[in-house]
Amino acid sequence: MKQLALDIGLPTGPSLERFYAGRNAPVAQHVRAWVLAHAGPHMPVPTYVWGDSGAGKTHLLQAVRELLREQGVQLGWMDASTGFPPEFDERWGAVLMDDVHSYTPMQQQRAFNWFVNASNPPSGRPCWVLTAGNAPPADLRLRDDLRSRLGWGHVFQLQVPNEDECRRILQNEAAARGVTYSADVLDYMLKRFSRDLSSLMPLLDMLDDFALRNKRAITIPLLKTMLETQ
Repeated sequence: MKQLALDIGLPTGPSLERFYAGRNAPVAQHVRAWVLAHAGPHMPVPTYVWGDSGAGKTHLLQAVRELLREQGVQLGWMDASTGFPPEFDERWGAVLMDDVHSYTPMQQQRAFNWFVNASNPPSGRPCWVLTAGNAPPADLRLRDDLRSRLGWGHVFQLQVPNEDECRRILQNEAAARGVTYSADVLDYMLKRFSRDLSSLMPLLDMLDDFALRNKRAITIPLLKTMLETQ
């Protein structure tokens, strides 16, 4: 039986539940534990995660951001596309900074300021700092004071998923959308496209949308047709 893509509003955004832990279980458990206990009396220790493109760093930080927002927690967010990062806000319960390896001098200055105020705010409680980059803190080409802050707390390396893990992730993503991908479609995607999830996930989005608009089953011929029309 062929499975059609259905537009039934299933959530497909980043979430901790859909973050495939696998070999990255330690960091997933660490982050989940902090999010669940963020209101506790303990002094929050900064966390830095690093890994190659496609390891899931941005997914992890965005998932934490959305979950904290659902809990009513105000937070600071910065990534490489944040042109004018705001001043630190004492109402923040967390500070999340992605792609720190790409920060401009101005962004680095603001990131360091956020670190200082998160640890020792003029008033209120200290807040957690979760950051991500593409290399260990010592190897980042950043200002010294920011680099030392990034390496001060917990540091985790995220492993890029191998082929079997990519297959499971794609299957899980398809299931979250209410779609079943046949083994031959997954084989075709993994053999002919980059196994970088930052490339595969947009491809999954495009294929779902194309199948929905054309009211066709998701097959290899459909995938080829979509690519020919792009």
